[in-house]
Amino acid sequence: METKPAPQQRRWLVPLLVSLLLCSLLISVALFSSSPSFSPRTLLFLSLSQIRSSLHGENTLFVESKLILPPIPSTPVNAVPRLAYLISGSAGDGGSLRRTLKALYHPANRYVVHLDLEASPVERLELVVAVRDDRIYSRVGNVRVIERANLVTYRGPTMVANTLHAAAILLKEGGDWDWFINLSASDYPLVTQDDLLYTLSSLPRQLNFIEHTSDIGWKEYQRAKPVIIDPGLYSLHKSDVFWITEKRSVATAYKLFTGSAWMMLSHQFIEFCIWGWDNLPRTVLMYYANFLSSPEGYFHTVICNAPQFSNTTVNHDLHYISWDNPPKQHPHFLTLNDFSQMVHSNAPFARKFPKEDPVLDQIDRELLSRNASDGFVHGGWFDRLNNVNDSSYSVSSVKDLRPGPGAERLKNLITGLLTADGFNEKHCI
Repeated sequence: METKPAPQQRRWLVPLLVSLLLCSLLISVALFSSSPSFSPRTLLFLSLSQIRSSLHGENTLFVESKLILPPIPSTPVNAVPRLAYLISGSAGDGGSLRRTLKALYHPANRYVVHLDLEASPVERLELVVAVRDDRIYSRVGNVRVIERANLVTYRGPTMVANTLHAAAILLKEGGDWDWFINLSASDYPLVTQDDLLYTLSSLPRQLNFIEHTSDIGWKEYQRAKPVIIDPGLYSLHKSDVFWITEKRSVATAYKLFTGSAWMMLSHQFIEFCIWGWDNLPRTVLMYYANFLSSPEGYFHTVICNAPQFSNTTVNHDLHYISWDNPPKQHPHFLTLNDFSQMVHSNAPFARKFPKEDPVLDQIDRELLSRNASDGFVHGGWFDRLNNVNDSSYSVSSVKDLRPGPGAERLKNLITGLLTADGFNEKHCI
């Protein structure tokens, strides 16, 4: 049986430790005070220098110093890029979504389509059947329907969550694409996919087309400071966001940016947001969970606060949109009266279109040459796909494309953006 040591057996231990501590302190003071080359500030500097040297040495203690972006692969001359699309809609948008998908279709691209939980099961099933039974979609296998629908509130963070969900699917199921483009069922193309791919083939793949500004103006008081809750995060029934009575201060850990909710983002930046090897995308996502109209700020704030991406931005959303001045929550619906302005904008996409409006038929006839029988835009891919015996169709060169006048319009837009005065000094300002 163990016995507890008598108290007097340990009384010498505490005085000994105190004496050793005092002696060490006195020796240190005498040493550094006797040398003019050392001071308390010098001692602090030496300590910090040792920490810094250990961080930059071979045996670094922190893994972050080894997490660097993979090098951007060199792009062969005339290589055709691949695009990854999200096309989303809600109740009553099934027909518009299917029409937009066909107008955008190209076998080199990948597509995720989503009707949110507000759409009826019948409408969502019709979309699944339409994709499954189409001979082109089923043969190539590059269209994915999100069958387990998300509930999406435009003004809340559920739209951001839905966009990240689609991007994750596109990375998982076929990450061999160059740019990610988010569209809605009320968007429509103004150029063919051959026009778009032909023009993008000559561009650096790291560019991010995202309209943005740090001048948030009135949004500071109406969006940044209010705290909102999106019922779509926990409810099966769509309802508007609601406000908390308390307000919060504007973020200081990072600079807020705002802009358009529609964008074309590079593969590398999407990986950065999804994989999150830096904590910035997650931190900003948590902040924007209570931010009104978070789709107009989340990606903009992340990209402009990430040094490795902030100088890759092109300040344009590649859309023609007709807004009030000052802008309201939603833009004007586009009609035949807007056709000329749409064409002269040189933008590859436009929104917002009413369902089955005659202006869509005019775009099909005059800009896309969309086939009336099957609904596809017959680019250079169509005849070649019909002449091969399997689904392993690929576009290896721009010679496989059939660009039209839309390619020249789009080239004028992008050239103007990239050669504008001060372009390299105007990223994320």
